[in-house]
Amino acid sequence: MLSKDKTPPEVLEASKDNEAQTGQKRKNDNNNKSQKKRFKTTKERRDHFQKNNTWTAKKNNREPKETEDGEKEERLPKKKVALLVGFNGTGYQGMQLNPGAKTIEDDLFQALCKAGAISKANADDPKKSAWMRAARTDKGVHAAGNVLSLKMSMPGDDIVRDINSHLPEQIRVWGYVVTKRSFHAKTGCDSRIYEYLLPSSIFMGPSKRKIAKEQVNENDLKLVYGEEVYYIPRSTPEENKVKESYRISEETLTKFREAMKMYQGTHNFHNFTIGRGAADKSCNRYIMSTKVEDPIYIDGVEWLSVKLHGQSFMLHQIRKMISMAILSIRSNTPLKIIENAFGSDRINIPKAPALGLLLERPIFGSYNRHAKDEKKQQAVRDGIDFDVYKDTIDAFKREWIYKKIFEEERENAVFDQFISYVDCAMGKDYSYLNSEGIIPEEALITTKFNPKPVPTEDDDA
Repeated sequence: MLSKDKTPPEVLEASKDNEAQTGQKRKNDNNNKSQKKRFKTTKERRDHFQKNNTWTAKKNNREPKETEDGEKEERLPKKKVALLVGFNGTGYQGMQLNPGAKTIEDDLFQALCKAGAISKANADDPKKSAWMRAARTDKGVHAAGNVLSLKMSMPGDDIVRDINSHLPEQIRVWGYVVTKRSFHAKTGCDSRIYEYLLPSSIFMGPSKRKIAKEQVNENDLKLVYGEEVYYIPRSTPEENKVKESYRISEETLTKFREAMKMYQGTHNFHNFTIGRGAADKSCNRYIMSTKVEDPIYIDGVEWLSVKLHGQSFMLHQIRKMISMAILSIRSNTPLKIIENAFGSDRINIPKAPALGLLLERPIFGSYNRHAKDEKKQQAVRDGIDFDVYKDTIDAFKREWIYKKIFEEERENAVFDQFISYVDCAMGKDYSYLNSEGIIPEEALITTKFNPKPVPTEDDDA
């Protein structure tokens, strides 16, 4: 009988033969590989690389990917890009993609898919293309320049032309810049420049209108106070003519410039947005500069242009900044009310119309500096620069932004409606517009973001 730990001689012999055969095979394989490397010339190595490892080779060797409808789609190489765009926001629910809403990004995404810049396999979800915007815009707000970062293909001989062919005229793609793979439009953006246009007649003094419980004219404005509904008449044609002929005085213009400068620097803008309280550190925003340009005249109507350059802006922030400056000046309220609005007290600042607001451009100063080799004074990659398309963008602004703003105001008197609502507002919400520039207690509002303080023993009950 064999012991349990002793291997039969015939098994040992067979094992040795297998090991010998395996070793010989491995040796032969290594010899073959070394012979291939040894006898391959420089030209052969170069040809092998061109055939197997270049972008062209990879493109030619890619197998078409089958889509949901059973068709096979050619897989094209993609590159990370900064897509430079501009648009008139009228009729859209803002810039950002929002399921179920008509947005600028939705139209852009669909156009990119139709032009082949985004494959059918990725057409169901923008996240697959690393989609991101530099700046959001509210409903009805325009942009002369904005940037989207994404991965896209460039089929055809002019992808920008192809994308624009699938877009309405009020949305344009100016061009694109190939970026580094880690580029992110939002985090890579250092600051943003906005412009706000307004008719100077908005500085005319307050005028009370007759408030009625019943609608008198079909076009009366509806004023809601609590659960009650009231009606106020619109401006008459005669009143509109007076407003169109209004010219701002040098004193008022100087005061407006002074008011806008008070926003410069870092302040707590919790009163200039919604959904945030004074304790929220994200409400501290840095405004680099504000500039009120000299008046311009369109069809006999005087307009003002305000440029605001800031690191970032919150929802409704610019519209409330413009509104606060306007209301304090036309009501002869001391401008210190603006400084007081940076305090912890919560007040209701109405939003100026979205009609006059447009995003001029996002700034990518840091990215552009890194795109240049400082030592060799030469570009490593292209910078993100809207000035390359300046003439085209300026023409678009005149035709699709400025002209549309002026036409909309002439037809619907949007700014006149805004100021009429403020002048006829009921209650004490705007009682901070007073001759002393202080915020009275009756003007304070309470939200879940700034709860009413709990009285202490020293407080009045």
